[in-house]
Amino acid sequence: MESTSTLQIAVIYLVAVVIAVPLAKRAGVGAVLGYLGAGLLLGPQGLHLFTQTEQSSHLAEFGVVMLLFVIGLELSPQRLWVMRRTVFGSGSLQVVLSALLIGAAAMLFGLDWKLSLVLGLGLALSSTAIDLQILSERKEVSSPHGRLGFAILLFQDVAAIPILALVPLLGDNQPNAAPDPFAALRVIGLIAVVVIGGRLLLRPFFRAVARAKSLETFTASALLVVIGISWVMQLAGISMSLGAFLAGMLLADSEFRHELEAQIDPFKGLLLGLFFVSVGMSVDLSLILREPWLIGGLLLALFAIKAIVLFLVGRHSGKLDKDHSLQLAALLAQGGEFGFVVFSLAEGDGLLSAELHNLLVVVITLSMAATPLVVMGLSNLLSKRPAAPEQPFDEIDNENPRVIIAGFGRVGQIVARILRAQHISFTALEHSAEQVEFSRRFGSTIYFGDPSRPELLRAARADKAEVFVLTTDDAETSIRTARLVKRIYPHLKIYVRARNRQHVFKLMDLSMDGIVRETFHSSLVLTQQVLVGLGLTPEIAAERVETFRKHDEELLKTQYLVFDDEAALMQNAKDALVDLERLFEADKS
Repeated sequence: MESTSTLQIAVIYLVAVVIAVPLAKRAGVGAVLGYLGAGLLLGPQGLHLFTQTEQSSHLAEFGVVMLLFVIGLELSPQRLWVMRRTVFGSGSLQVVLSALLIGAAAMLFGLDWKLSLVLGLGLALSSTAIDLQILSERKEVSSPHGRLGFAILLFQDVAAIPILALVPLLGDNQPNAAPDPFAALRVIGLIAVVVIGGRLLLRPFFRAVARAKSLETFTASALLVVIGISWVMQLAGISMSLGAFLAGMLLADSEFRHELEAQIDPFKGLLLGLFFVSVGMSVDLSLILREPWLIGGLLLALFAIKAIVLFLVGRHSGKLDKDHSLQLAALLAQGGEFGFVVFSLAEGDGLLSAELHNLLVVVITLSMAATPLVVMGLSNLLSKRPAAPEQPFDEIDNENPRVIIAGFGRVGQIVARILRAQHISFTALEHSAEQVEFSRRFGSTIYFGDPSRPELLRAARADKAEVFVLTTDDAETSIRTARLVKRIYPHLKIYVRARNRQHVFKLMDLSMDGIVRETFHSSLVLTQQVLVGLGLTPEIAAERVETFRKHDEELLKTQYLVFDDEAALMQNAKDALVDLERLFEADKS
């Protein structure tokens, strides 16, 4: 299309999103690759629906602006302080080492120091959008490499701001000239004005808007703040993204944070999608055909340099094992969306030629497209390897424990703290090596091993103990351990944490000495507070909750008799609800 109206752009873009993104997700490669593929298909290299991409690219810039605003909302000073060692330790190490190695490689090919610095910093950043999506889809956010990867991405998001501010200072079309110190002072001064003015004005502004109780006004106000501060930054010759990030940071600790995030998130998702579509449109496929060896070499060099740095950071700074370090390297070795922004800014400021900019866009795009495939391939490779020999159980030196705690998670730790404070000897066992290592950092005495193994129970001197506390999270493991302990050590009193009613019923079959449902008592406390909040006196609320507790405990005993008969169990639950209503009516009268 030689001339495309705004309405046509919107229609074609939405059709592409509706079709490409579900197909990409079904293929297991993620939404971002769907956007990139849609851009390739729609752009000058595909169906020629867009031959002039400036109309969409200007709007797409706001996708990155919105993304940085939301990242700023999530980066409160308190959160950064809690994660400071991992974020600023491992994160800074990755960015600095990657930038130095990439920049040094660029200088070896004859590029000047300013361009090499921009290339190193821009390519050191990874794709937050792709990496977090992969972790979420693979349910690896809480894995060791997922936690460290998130911390590194967090630092990269913070580091992107000074990088974006640095590029205009270097871009004076004089390759070997030093940066203008007065330009740096202007940037610092404007940032200080925005921070101080925002701190004094933004919260009172949103309080006044909130008093209007108009959802549309609040949404408009949120957009006004993001776009307004970004516009002021642009007028001063600074990146719009920097302004959006600062606005988010200023509001991260405010009472409006979650409401702002909810209002901005739909705009962020659509505009960021448009950003990736515009990136796909700008990819020069003819360049790939003309220079396949050059692009392939640059792509492999980028992956190799960043993967080596990430592996070393994971092993030494993050204390990960070899497999998790490899997974971290595969996850974060690509270029990122901030690289597009950095290099577009560098081209506009005369640091990059159009040819080099197009080459970098192609390399980053291909690296992002390859990442889901690399992660899946590595995962399949690791899963097919012969299983590593099991870590040997720790030697247990407690000869006379009164209590043995099996499972040292949230519940087991509380039991252990109270016993320790009363000087009651206990032995804590945990089958997760990561949990053992984590707990030992805080000074806990804990032993690695599977409590469902008879030899470990013998080593723990279960024959000398009086009480066995079973707080293992997995229900099947809990039942297996309880059955074993009951058979081998019948003298032990066994107290068990249960996940749900079905777990309780199976434990009741084993005649445990005590069974505690993990959320039951906390739910009763919460309900009592809710009743008081609704206007009941504390005494009446406590009576109602106590009535329910007694009723439910009796109901549990009744349901135990029929728990393997689903029809009888459902009828029993319906009858119990009627009985409970009668009890409450009787209390009122």
